[in-house]
Amino acid sequence: MTRAQKQSDRNEETTENPGTAGRQGGRGTASAVQSVDRAVSVLEILARHGEAGVTEIADELDVHKSTAFRLLGVLENRGLVAQAKDRGKYYLGAGVLRLAGAAAVRLDISQEGVPVCREVADELGETVNIAVLDDDAAVNIMQARGTASVTAQNWLGRRTPLHATSSGKVLLAHMPPTLREGLLARSLPRFTERTVTGATMLRAELEAVVEQGYGLTVEELELGLAAVAAPVRAHDGKVIAAISVSGPVYRLNADRLPEVAKRTVAAGAELSRRMGYGF
Repeated sequence: MTRAQKQSDRNEETTENPGTAGRQGGRGTASAVQSVDRAVSVLEILARHGEAGVTEIADELDVHKSTAFRLLGVLENRGLVAQAKDRGKYYLGAGVLRLAGAAAVRLDISQEGVPVCREVADELGETVNIAVLDDDAAVNIMQARGTASVTAQNWLGRRTPLHATSSGKVLLAHMPPTLREGLLARSLPRFTERTVTGATMLRAELEAVVEQGYGLTVEELELGLAAVAAPVRAHDGKVIAAISVSGPVYRLNADRLPEVAKRTVAAGAELSRRMGYGF
């Protein structure tokens, strides 16, 4: 083993030992970044070749076999690579498909959602968003503005709380019960005096969301803001996103909200159809 390879392995060991990394300061951080870069390179090598052995991967990375083996071990534990036991070769694992599938869903929704959002925004004059679940929040991945919302703020890319937004309530309502209860057990922040933070009241609201087919918030995230959202389903019926219409409370008032809710539900159904639901 060359001196450079020995140093490389020592750097890898520093990365795997957080205490050592802390004592090493900047060198530990640089080593961690190098390990991430190498792990990504391993995935790219396997994507290019289909499968490869430890020696082949080590040669392409220009590292010692022990370093390549450690990288493969971490990736295998996370399901990103798998090993063909009869040949000793590694190939991309099912975890990569899971990540790719999640990315594809977002891209598909964004693409298919453009005409739907544009039509609703033009018809109602309000801001229309598509949001997906991002851990414990809703993130807006698509937005269209209507003629009446020219001064509205940009929600694109923003992570918003599940319990205080219409999209968030839709996603929360259709979440697996165990995961939902785990989120409801947390201390939920209050944004306005109208924010619902109690688990019992939230559960009742989420049941209503499922029954009526849409979620509603009035000044729960920001004063003066109202919104209504409906679920978007994948081909298997699973709720994968929420489409919402938002605007000031003086326009989205009690008289107009039923009309907006009906149109939002129809938009959710149309986008669900575009995503393969109902065929």
